[in-house]
Amino acid sequence: MKKRILLGVISALVAGAVLSGCGEQKLTEAGAAKTGEKYGDAQAAVWPSLTSGIPKDPAIEARIDNLLSRMSVEEKVGQMIQAEIKNVTPEEARAYHLGSILNGGGAFPNNDKHASVADWVALADAFYAASMDTSDGGVAIPIIWGTDAVHGHNNVIGATLFPHNIGLGATQNPELMRQVGAVTAAEVSATGIDWVFAPTLAVTRDDRWGRSYESYSEDPQIVRSYSGRLVEGLQGRPGSDELFAPKRVVSTAKHFIADGGTENGIDRGDAIMSEAELIEIHAQGYFSAIESGVQTVMASFSSWNGEKLHGHKYLLTDVLKERLGFDGFVVGDWAGHQFVNGCSNVSCPQAVNAGLDMFMAPDPSWKTLYANTVAQAKSGEISAQRLNDAVRRILRVKLRAGLFDAGAPSTRAYAADESLIGAPAHRAIARQTVRESLVLLKNNDGLLPLQRSQRILVAGDGADNIGKQAGGWSITWQGTGNENSDFPGATSIFGGIAEAVASAGGVAELAVDGHYTEKPDVAIVVFGEDPYAEMQGDVSNLDYPGDADLALIQRLKAQGIPVVSLFITGRPLWVNPEINASDAFVVIWQPGTEGAGVADVILRDGKGEVNHDFKGQLTFSWPDSALPTVRNRGENEALAQFKYGYGLDYGQSVQLAALSEESGLELSHGNEALAVFNGRALDPWSLQVTDAGNNQTVIASSVSKLQGISVQSVDRNVQEDSRRLQWTGEGNAVAGFFANSRTDLTGYLENQGALVFDVKVDGAPSSAVNLGVFCGQDCGAEQSITDVLNSATPGEWRTISVDLQCLANGGAKMDMVLSPFYVRTAGALDMTVHNVRVASQASADIHCG
Repeated sequence: MKKRILLGVISALVAGAVLSGCGEQKLTEAGAAKTGEKYGDAQAAVWPSLTSGIPKDPAIEARIDNLLSRMSVEEKVGQMIQAEIKNVTPEEARAYHLGSILNGGGAFPNNDKHASVADWVALADAFYAASMDTSDGGVAIPIIWGTDAVHGHNNVIGATLFPHNIGLGATQNPELMRQVGAVTAAEVSATGIDWVFAPTLAVTRDDRWGRSYESYSEDPQIVRSYSGRLVEGLQGRPGSDELFAPKRVVSTAKHFIADGGTENGIDRGDAIMSEAELIEIHAQGYFSAIESGVQTVMASFSSWNGEKLHGHKYLLTDVLKERLGFDGFVVGDWAGHQFVNGCSNVSCPQAVNAGLDMFMAPDPSWKTLYANTVAQAKSGEISAQRLNDAVRRILRVKLRAGLFDAGAPSTRAYAADESLIGAPAHRAIARQTVRESLVLLKNNDGLLPLQRSQRILVAGDGADNIGKQAGGWSITWQGTGNENSDFPGATSIFGGIAEAVASAGGVAELAVDGHYTEKPDVAIVVFGEDPYAEMQGDVSNLDYPGDADLALIQRLKAQGIPVVSLFITGRPLWVNPEINASDAFVVIWQPGTEGAGVADVILRDGKGEVNHDFKGQLTFSWPDSALPTVRNRGENEALAQFKYGYGLDYGQSVQLAALSEESGLELSHGNEALAVFNGRALDPWSLQVTDAGNNQTVIASSVSKLQGISVQSVDRNVQEDSRRLQWTGEGNAVAGFFANSRTDLTGYLENQGALVFDVKVDGAPSSAVNLGVFCGQDCGAEQSITDVLNSATPGEWRTISVDLQCLANGGAKMDMVLSPFYVRTAGALDMTVHNVRVASQASADIHCG
């Protein structure tokens, strides 16, 4: 049985950036990637034959022919580059004939978080004018600006922010999604932007994934029922006057494909599954999106059975473009091309040849990527046919969207119309989505709905915290660093409750710590996950680490105060102790800016009647323990505390019995050494190398020679019990032990633990050598071992011990470890390693306070 292997995380380490974006890749034990392996016929695999909702227009195709005939190779390649506004100027966009720009999370005009609508439009105008400048003899082709508008126009101050997708899924209201899309499109168009990177069509299967809240459901049919309507809301209905009318934008189906199905919920990881499962579970949302005319598809960072999606010709070309009939363009994701085997940030013809039409190239190196791609197109490494196809698709989308005839962004209908940003009608729709998304898990003794006329204490750190209730992708990428004042026009949970209570003569007191001035009739505690995005939200288990929140609930209960808990979360988590301590428990997800929607449901109206009933139902199975066991509809359903579809309403009288408070987790004390390599790589790790050419390999043979590095099995005590690692100095290369599952080393960290290994140095390092621990994007650390290697007696074995605290201080999360040991250098080095382990109470050669 082959190991499930994580690889690709080290490709960024090769570039010397331990905290840069990383992905995972599975290779065969022979060390050969599945890249290039012959796949079955797409039709035989039962991929449906689809037709885009927007048919080809002969007039547009003729216009494209004319444009292509007049464009140079340089201009064509320029169309294929998307640069980020922090790292490109309008003048550069003109000189390189760039096809697109984007603003990543946390990027704003003039680097001003509080940029006005006029500032956004002015920048859009500047780039548009640059793209239409023909003074150098080039062809005028309007640039297209893309933005992450994943729950409203979330980068813009004052915009309407909807609940994240997990909350929208709980509404089980597909028709409402068309309105969500239309509101988002209207607010985006007001800022002069043409294109949104939405909707996300992930089907989350392991809730440890940090992007679980971007998924509507674990059920592919929910995702399918939503995706087409969201596309129609954003772009307008095909065949109608709505299509790309004012207040509409180009949409994106992302991330193709199976980003929600990675092994162990590791962001950017490997989806290890059959093609049938890929179709049945993870492709369904793309089917309805294509039928509704989606114009762009974003390739996923992740892999399918070891092959990176950015370089997957079978899926991008044979399936998506040919079998599924997608005739728009495929865009990459945040330099994701660099993780394709043999590629780098500045060169990846493999991705273009696989079917990627536009590179998302957000850092300043886009100019080098451009130059290399031009050279590859001229040399024939990228064929003229493939180049023209990519550019044809980009031009087709721009023409269909009307960008050639729309004029400068500031001249378009509704441009710079500040009244559209956070418009009352838009907020009303968002408030409705909040109401319909709430899921009632417990309502013992019918505590809810509450009378407005009571004295109500509102406590918890989420009570009056709009940033927390909005979650990630809210003004900033991670959703952190925000204050309530960054959300003008928004309403916090407490704000909505206070307004409703005051209208009936009641009193709502805010006390985050629960210390009230006068004993209340009832307490509402608002708590839950803090904001996060992408890989920074990955977790190792499903335990909610909220001891302080539980203590607050228990303290109020002990005083004889009924407690209603409102749980802010981006995924199902084990909260049995918090549920037991509460009289009523409501999952409010991440409701966005319209917190008053919560009060609409949990409070009675002014006449004492039910105001709005609960409608939300779980579209994710809720765990019965904190164990990281996959629980989905039709999969381990017996391990769900609350099954898919659960959700009480006021017409039900259910007394929830006390739930088990056994989390199922075992605390590791780190008393015994944890072996990583002892004669062989021990499960779950495998020895993996990324060479100087960014080629990634699992070492499964006794001798492996790669670019800039070689690995050989050698003898110390018994046959082939050690590994000789030789770097030639040709460039950065990494060797280490990686897994496709996480290991918790906190017990060792708390017990004076160290990373220990035996080493023999036969050739001293010619450059810096770092030892590292890796736990994901922006999660890892390196420690220099150059001096200790230089001090080693050549040819003699010695033991080196590195204090785990050094690596924890550097940013490694010890409960999330994917690689406990890797070595990176760009110079020459000849060393042999033996008996790599993590040990407690170790005397460290390298230690940190």
